[in-house]
Amino acid sequence: QVQLQESGPGLVKPSQTLSLACTVSGGSVAATNYAWEWIRQPPGKELEWLGAINARGITFYKPSLKSRITIAKDTSKNQFTLQLSSVIPGDTAVYYCVGGVAYDYWGKGTQVTVSS
Repeated sequence: QVQLQESGPGLVKPSQTLSLACTVSGGSVAATNYAWEWIRQPPGKELEWLGAINARGITFYKPSLKSRITIAKDTSKNQFTLQLSSVIPGDTAVYYCVGGVAYDYWGKGTQVTVSS
């Protein structure tokens, strides 16, 4: 069974870069038919898709975040990562890493708060 676990700081200051990692177990980030994605849920709001990286390493981003977001894979660590630069309080959310053919596997989520 594929399991995903998010890790990273729970508090980030405005204008800094939010960096999260998702460690994959029971599967490989190099799997040819899987995509790896980041989704967040701000307080009181719906789930928001942020971006994805596919098996070939091609990335897809939410257009409104394209200037600030980077998703990458590290096959040596079996991880994929999220970087979101120039964060604002509106980036405060629970961040989920997701993987599979069609959002099959979810991490438990990690709270990230943007505050000075």
